[in-house]
Amino acid sequence: MGFYIRKAISVGPFRFNLSKSGIGVSAGITGFRVGTGPRGNYVHMGRGGLYYRQTLPSSGSNTSDGNSSHPELHERYEELEHEPLTEIESGDIAKMVDSSSAGLVAEMNEKRKKVRIWPFVAGFGLLVTLFTLNKSDSATPAIIFAILTTVLTYLASIKDSLRKTTVIFYELEPDIESLFQKLHDAFNKISSSSRKWHIEAEGGVKDRKRNAGATSVIKRTSISLERGNPPYVKTNIAIPSIPVGNQTLYFFPDKVLVFESNKVGAVSYPHLNILVENTRFIEEESVPKDAKVVDTTWKYVNKRGGPDKRFKDNRELPIALYEDIHFTSDTGLNERIEVSKVGFGDDFVDAITLLAKGI
Repeated sequence: MGFYIRKAISVGPFRFNLSKSGIGVSAGITGFRVGTGPRGNYVHMGRGGLYYRQTLPSSGSNTSDGNSSHPELHERYEELEHEPLTEIESGDIAKMVDSSSAGLVAEMNEKRKKVRIWPFVAGFGLLVTLFTLNKSDSATPAIIFAILTTVLTYLASIKDSLRKTTVIFYELEPDIESLFQKLHDAFNKISSSSRKWHIEAEGGVKDRKRNAGATSVIKRTSISLERGNPPYVKTNIAIPSIPVGNQTLYFFPDKVLVFESNKVGAVSYPHLNILVENTRFIEEESVPKDAKVVDTTWKYVNKRGGPDKRFKDNRELPIALYEDIHFTSDTGLNERIEVSKVGFGDDFVDAITLLAKGI
C-alpha cells in the first residue's frame, strides 16, 4: 500500500494549503473561504464549477519566507518463582532531542502544555444556565444562555485546537519519497503479522523444571500497529506508529517522534539503533496462524527434559519462533516489540538505514 502526500490539512475551520509557492491558510465553509498565502490574502468563492478568486490587500510583506506475563522460551506462570522482572523502558523522552529536531520538539512540548479553555467555558455556561433556570419564571433566558454556551464552547474548542496543534508539511524529493515508501512497505509487512506484542519487562527463571524449561520470563501486552497522525499534530502524509506502553513511536520521513501523554521527544534516524533477533517462545495460548512451531516441551519438565509425572495436569506446550525488534538510542530510547511472523524485521531495519543515509 502506497502512502499519499496531501496538499491540504484542516485544523478546525482553517485549511493549510501547500503549493510550489509556499504554504497558505484559509478559513470558512464550503463555497466561501477567506485566507492568506505566499501571494497575499485571498477570497475563494463558488460551487458547481463556477469559482471566483480575488486577491486582497495585505498589511505586511507578500513574501513567504504528531498484560500478562509470558515466557520467552521461557515461562509465563506468575504463580511460580522467577527473578524480579527488569523493566524495558525508555528514559526521559524530554532528553531525546538532537540539534536537528530541537526547534520542532520545543514547539510541540510548549503547545502540549497549554490548558484547554473549552471545559471552563462549558462549565461556567452550564452554571449560569442552571442559575438562570432556577431564578427565572420563564425558561426562555435559560435556553438563550444554553445556546450561547454551546456556541462559545464550540468556538473555544476550535481555539484550543489551533493553540495546541502543530502543522507539519512535507515536500519530499523523489529519492526520499521512494525511501519513505520502502519504510511504509516494511511497516505493512510487520503489521500483517497475526500477533504483535510490546515487551514490558524480562527476568530470569529460578526453577526451570517448574517453568517448562524456560530460561527467562517476560511480561508482554498485545498491540496493534497503525498509520496516522500523533495527537495535536497535523501532517500531509500518513505516519507509521508503534505503541510501546506509555509511549508511541511515530516514524516520520526524517526522524522518530516519541509521544507520551504530555511530552514529546525525537530521535533522528542516524541515531536510531534497531536489533532484530529470532526468539523461541513457549506458548501456552493458541499459536498465531502465521507463527512457526519449532519444538515442544512440557509444562513441568524433569531433569532429562521429559514430562514430570508428579503433576497430573502436565501438558505438552508448543515452542514458537517469533521475531524480536529492539529500538534503542544513545539518548535513552529503549523499547522492544515482538511479532509472530519471522523475516520482516530486517526489511524495516534496511528501510531505516537507507533513510538515515538519505536525509
